[in-house]
Amino acid sequence: MKLLSITVPCYNSEKYMRKCIDSLLPGGEDVEILIVDDGSTDATAAIADEYAEKYPAIVKAIHKENGGHGSAVNTGIENAAGLYFKVVDSDDWVSDTAYGEILDKLTELTGGEEVLDMLIANYVYEKEGEKRKKVIRYRHVLPEDEIFTWNDVHRFHKGQYILMHSVIFRTKLLKDCGLKLPEHTFYVDNLFVFEPLPYVKKMYYMDVNFYRYYIGRADQSVNEKVMIGRIDQQLKVNKIMVDYVTAKKQFLATHKKLRNYMLNYLDIITTVSSIMLICSGTDENLEKKNELWKYIKQKDPFVFFRLRYGLLGSYTNLPGKGGRKISVEGYKLCQRFFKFN
Repeated sequence: MKLLSITVPCYNSEKYMRKCIDSLLPGGEDVEILIVDDGSTDATAAIADEYAEKYPAIVKAIHKENGGHGSAVNTGIENAAGLYFKVVDSDDWVSDTAYGEILDKLTELTGGEEVLDMLIANYVYEKEGEKRKKVIRYRHVLPEDEIFTWNDVHRFHKGQYILMHSVIFRTKLLKDCGLKLPEHTFYVDNLFVFEPLPYVKKMYYMDVNFYRYYIGRADQSVNEKVMIGRIDQQLKVNKIMVDYVTAKKQFLATHKKLRNYMLNYLDIITTVSSIMLICSGTDENLEKKNELWKYIKQKDPFVFFRLRYGLLGSYTNLPGKGGRKISVEGYKLCQRFFKFN
């Protein structure tokens, strides 16, 4: 059995996928690289086949009809033979040194008395045009170099959330929890790292800069103009997260640190949705913002109160044009500070 399965979702990725795959090959035969060609129309399929032919013990090329990022991740999970599972997007890459350290740690922890559910490491914003790279790390929030539980986790700061880039899950956990990401939908990476959390019991944090998150291309899904154009997909993911927290209400009531983390993460996602709707400047999208908050209130008054009257909810619901202008300016300030979009 392989130690780690790494899924690389690819859609028309010919310009950058080689850098990604080349960064993963040093894992050797302990790793399987699943290149999922999601119905590409360029040379992606041929490049995937080239790597599979050259490295048959490491690389597997999977070709499928276009279903979107979530569909490609689902396919990766279904085909994964490794004990652990990681997603690396085709325009990102990993650090060679940190990669080796993580594989060594997974080997060490495998077969131990405690079953590891999730390993967390740092990620780096590789933002186009910026020499100074922002590192998202979890020092003083997560215990270092030891297995821990949610009870041992401290308070996360804004902008310090565990994203898809940070995590390696136990493969069987993903399969057992029934994770199934929506097809033809952007922003499902939030669901990938959100829905398994109630099933995660044992975690391990390594303070190494592993994942390199490339950001800044004009056509990227996290580009502000692109997000506004795809706002209905952002709202879809946002509402699925609300539904999920509501469905897990009874469980989360007895797991307060996990509940607080998940609600704070949902707070960030709802803030992004609200700000994008405000930034668009259309009456239609302002009504969608109102509808989103009504949806949350109808689903769960406690969740609504927590989001609406917390710092971010109050900030995104300031009244009138003046209030909306303040909200947008505040968002731009956060952009500069946290280095996102």
